[in-house]
Parts: sequence; structure tokens; C-alpha cells
Amino acid sequence: MGNLNVIVAGSKDFAGNVGKKGTVTDMTFYEIKKGTDSITLIEPSKYPEKLSSLFYSVAMAEYAILVVENIDSYLGETIVMIDALGINKGWIVLRNYIQMEQLQPLIADTSLAGYEVIEDDAIKTREMLLALACETKKTAGDGTCGSCPVDSHFNVKGVGTVVLGSVIDGYFRKHDKMKVLPLNREVVLKSIQKHDVDADDGIKGDHVGLALRGIESDELDRGYVLTTDPSVKMIRKVEGQAQLIKYWRNPIKDGMVMHLGHWMQMVPCRVQAVSDDGDFHTPNLTLDLESDLIHKPGDKALMMYLEGGKLRVVGSIVLP
Repeated sequence: MGNLNVIVAGSKDFAGNVGKKGTVTDMTFYEIKKGTDSITLIEPSKYPEKLSSLFYSVAMAEYAILVVENIDSYLGETIVMIDALGINKGWIVLRNYIQMEQLQPLIADTSLAGYEVIEDDAIKTREMLLALACETKKTAGDGTCGSCPVDSHFNVKGVGTVVLGSVIDGYFRKHDKMKVLPLNREVVLKSIQKHDVDADDGIKGDHVGLALRGIESDELDRGYVLTTDPSVKMIRKVEGQAQLIKYWRNPIKDGMVMHLGHWMQMVPCRVQAVSDDGDFHTPNLTLDLESDLIHKPGDKALMMYLEGGKLRVVGSIVLP
């Protein structure tokens, strides 16, 4: 079975022409299926009003389709977000007579620099995506312990608590015992579905529905993590050197309130200490978090400043 999660940014109609509409929250999911191969298209439907919509959509993806309808600040912020989260595989669709020469300066030296320009053709795009999914078949050998951040959750009559999300790391099986963080609650994975089809496992990159025993839906929240990985931890403070994006023009200041984004979490944090060696783009920071941030040691978190105007993506910092 091949499966691929794809962020479709820059357009409110492209994904809907390519795939079948599914779940709608601040993201809209579209599905393409052929045999055992499937694609999940993720549209940040509340962006640009909500930066979180774009962040969560890119964070769930392995591949990107950037539809360029206008050369504006939102396009620039989208490019910065995709680059900051390291999505280095994707396609570009040009609309409104925009030429690649106009876009090239914006994507040079970013993870999008190698993206291929494709036609604005829904049928061809669907065929290309299915071929790509077939090429990226995953096996259980791609990981051992697995983690799945919660995107949405609800109660299904006759089934119980169901969680939707994308497997962010590793691998887990039906009937595994999983820990729910930050609750530190053990649950049993009763069943797994991929695109409404029963499955025996969840592998990195799969978009899954998980039926759980041992927890109620109203005890969960977006950003909670189901995991079998003992290395996954929680923190309330981050100390280390940050790397600000080159377009960020002002130094980080003591007392500044930002958000740290990781997996399906956007946690408010306050700068408690800041210093640098003359380059404000590489400051040493101490950040106090409003709530637990769930992560693996060495992961990167994205720093966002929601009052940043035309650019709200600040940079990144490595988590302990």
C-alpha cells in the first residue's frame, strides 16, 4: 500500500478538482484512491487568517504542491513555512500568466528550489500523484516505535473514541498499547483504518483513523500524541541557540510572546532571556512555555510571532 500526504498551498480550488472532499476543520482533506494506493491532499482552508492552518497542513505533509496565483506577502510567507519545515519534494503550478522568472528569486536557496513546474491540469495531476504514491510504498521496516499526533477526535456509536491524524514517525500495530501524552494515559489501539479501509498497522506517512479503548473523546485535544516510543517526552522550558530566517528584520526581545510549533502543537511561550554574539539571527534563548510541548529529543520546533504582520514565521530552535 502506497500513501502520501500532500500540502496544497496557494489555491482554494486546486485540491477540490483533483481529489474527493473529506474532513473539514481549519484544514480541508481531499482523497485520491486507486487500488491500494492513496493520496491525502491537505488544504490550509483558514489561511491566511489563521497561520496555524498553514502550519498544521505543512507539518502533516511529506510533499507539496504550490499553486502560484499572485506574487504577494502570503505567497512569501507560504514559501518560508514550507522551507522552514523542510519539505524538499514538490511541484509548482503557475496561474494568471505568472512566469517562473518572477518566482525564481523567492524560492532560490530554499527547499522549493528543486520543485518541478507542472501543468494546471487536474486529471494529469491526479495520475502523477497516484504514480508517486505507488513509488513510495512503505513497509513495517520503516520504523519500530511509532507516534501519531491527534488532529481531530470524536465518538462513533458502536465503535467508541476515534482519533484522526497522520503517523509522524515509526510504526505501530492494531492491538498495541499506546501512551496518550500529555495525559500519560495508556490506551489500547482497537483498530486502524486508512481511507475508510481496515488495516493492521500504521506506518510513517499514513493518514489514519484510530479506534481507542481506555479514553473518552472529550478527554482529548488536538496536539495530543499517541505513541509507543519511550523517547517521546514533554517539556515546559527550552534553552538553546535559535536560527532566525534571513527575512526576519528585528532582534528577539526579552518578554516577547511567541508560539512554538511542533507536530500538531502551537504552544504559546515567553522569552525569559535572550543574548547573541553580535548576530541577532542566531540568538541564545530561554523560552518558558504555557503548556507541555511533546517531542522527541533533537527535534526542531518552529518559532512563530502572530503579531508579525506580513511575516509571522520567525525561525527554529532545537528541542532538548
